[in-house]
Amino acid sequence: MKVVLFHPKALEEFRELPKPVRSAFGELLRILQEGIALGMPASRPMPSVAQGVDELRVKDASGHYRAFYLKKSSAGILVLRAFHKKTPETPPSEIRLARKRLQELIDENP
Repeated sequence: MKVVLFHPKALEEFRELPKPVRSAFGELLRILQEGIALGMPASRPMPSVAQGVDELRVKDASGHYRAFYLKKSSAGILVLRAFHKKTPETPPSEIRLARKRLQELIDENP
């Protein structure tokens, strides 16, 4: 079973999400830990962040939520960012932030 490693700020972001959204993300991460591949609508590739980065997708009554992660790391599943998506396209600022956090986690977990 793979370990899930959160960027410290991503962990804070997860804790601020509504409980049903946290639970849904938690279940999806558990499935990933078991080595089961997720596809649409639960997950999709995000090559605009980096090669191998995907996004978890959760929708509830309060809107759409996303979490960027990298599953192909020897350290485990790296969770980079979690946020409430408010626009149809992922804002460039979210992509830049995820890239920055990915690099920080790679530097910490070579």
